[in-house]
Amino acid sequence: MSYRPTLDDLNAFAAIVTHRSFRKAAGELGLSPSTLSHMMRNMEARMGVRLLHRTTRSVAATEAGEMLLDRLKPVLRDLDLALDAVGEFGGQPSGTLRINASEIAARVLLNAAIPLFLERYPEISLDIVTENRLVDIVGEGFDAGIRLRESVPLDMIAVEFGGEARFLAIASSAYLKDHKQPKTPEDLKRHRCIRLRMPSGKLYRWEFEKHGQEVTIEVSGALTLDHVDLMAEAAVKGLGIAYVPERVARPYLASGDLISVLDDWCPSIPGLCLYYPGHRHVPQSLRAFISVLTEVERQGA
Repeated sequence: MSYRPTLDDLNAFAAIVTHRSFRKAAGELGLSPSTLSHMMRNMEARMGVRLLHRTTRSVAATEAGEMLLDRLKPVLRDLDLALDAVGEFGGQPSGTLRINASEIAARVLLNAAIPLFLERYPEISLDIVTENRLVDIVGEGFDAGIRLRESVPLDMIAVEFGGEARFLAIASSAYLKDHKQPKTPEDLKRHRCIRLRMPSGKLYRWEFEKHGQEVTIEVSGALTLDHVDLMAEAAVKGLGIAYVPERVARPYLASGDLISVLDDWCPSIPGLCLYYPGHRHVPQSLRAFISVLTEVERQGA
C-alpha cells in the first residue's frame, strides 16, 4: 500500500470509533462533523478498505476498522508518552487545567491534593467547575472529570482516589422518637423521607444491599431537595429520613445530631475517580495533577 494516512487522519478515526459518533468526535477534535466525515471517506478511498459502518443514528468500525484500532491504540499511547517526555525538557507545566467535579469531590480535593498541586506547579491555573449533573467532559471542553466510579463512562481511563464510598440513611433522634425505626428498606415506605431531585429532574431511588440481596426503593415524602447537604440539615430538623453520602453525614453523626438507620443495608461501593479520554494526547498539566493525586492517596493509605 503506497498511501499512508496522516496522524490527523488516524487520531480522527480513533476518536470516531471510540465515541461511535461523528458529532462527539468532532467536539473533541475541534472540527465539524462534515469535515470528519470527508476525512474518513477520503482515507477509506485512498486505502481501498472500508473502515466504518455508517447509519443515520450511529457509526461503528468494520472488521478491518477494529483491527486497525487495536493496532493503533498502543501506537498513539506511545506517541503521547514520547511527546510528554520531550515536553519535560521545556520546564514546568503551564496553562489552564479544567476539571468538572461534583461538589463533594471538590471538597475532598481541597483537603490536600489542590493545595499541594498549586504549590508545586505555580504556572498552572486550575479551573474546577462543580455541578451535580454528569457532563460530557470532551464535548464541554474539560480535561478531566471526577465522579463516583459507577458513573464513569466505560471508554474513559479512571484513576481512583479517596477510598470507598458509602451512602447512609440518617434521621434525628427526635424524629425516631415519634416514628418506629426502620429495620428493612421496605419499612421506609411508612416513613417521611427527604427525597433528592437529580439534575435530570428525576427523583433519586434509594439503593440498598445486604448479603447479595439488592433492594431499590422509591421513597415518598413531603420534602424534595436538590442538594445532599440540605437533605442532611433537613434531617437534623426532624423533617424525615435522608439518604446521603457518608462524607456528608459524618459530622452530624459525630455530634449526635443524627443517627444512622439501616446501617447493615448500606455497604461500601467503589469511590471517587478522576477520569479522562485515553485515546488522545494527555496534557502535561493533567499528568502533573494525577501525579499529585496519586502521591496524596499513597500518603493517606
